Amino acid sequence: MPSDTPIESWEEYYKKTGARPPRETLLFALDKFETERPNNEQPLRAIDLGCGNGRDTVELLRRGWQVFAVDAEQSAIDGLRARDEVGDDVSLETATSRFEGIELPESELINSSFALPLVSPQDFPDLWDRMLMALAPGGRISCQLYGDRDSWVGKPGITFFAHSAIDALVYPLNVEYFREEEDDSTTPRGQQKHWHIYHMVVQRPY
Repeated sequence: MPSDTPIESWEEYYKKTGARPPRETLLFALDKFETERPNNEQPLRAIDLGCGNGRDTVELLRRGWQVFAVDAEQSAIDGLRARDEVGDDVSLETATSRFEGIELPESELINSSFALPLVSPQDFPDLWDRMLMALAPGGRISCQLYGDRDSWVGKPGITFFAHSAIDALVYPLNVEYFREEEDDSTTPRGQQKHWHIYHMVVQRPY
């Protein structure tokens, strides 16, 4: 990884974060689906973009979803497949790829925890459009995006949004969950950082 990449050792990052609980955005979206479809007989389909070694994917599988888990790092996919909770689960399909170059199957949920910001500003609009096209009516996107006061602003290959740009991005989706966070903390690499993050769940209208 180049020295200006925020995370230089993905394998070490996955070791430190993989055992953590699923993100609150994913849990919110899953609870909404379970409320709407309490007796759903057919498994729902999810894409987990930037799955890492599975903190969100495992929760999706536990709740009976069919999951297409994607990560650019083979070490992430290997770690996911090696988890005891996964085993030979036939509901899981994986791919090692950057998001910009992969076909997205139609899905009820597209989850991407802290991975979408690592798509470049040049590639982000096309990826977002493809995500919307892959989203089934009534489907949801649960994700995090970086705000324009984040201390990584200016680093190449990362996308940041002003609050007004978020409003334009999600129109005409239904915003079901939105939390803006600003905080100073230590990254998994042990560096001090100022975070500016939008935590979001949005729904495609029926």
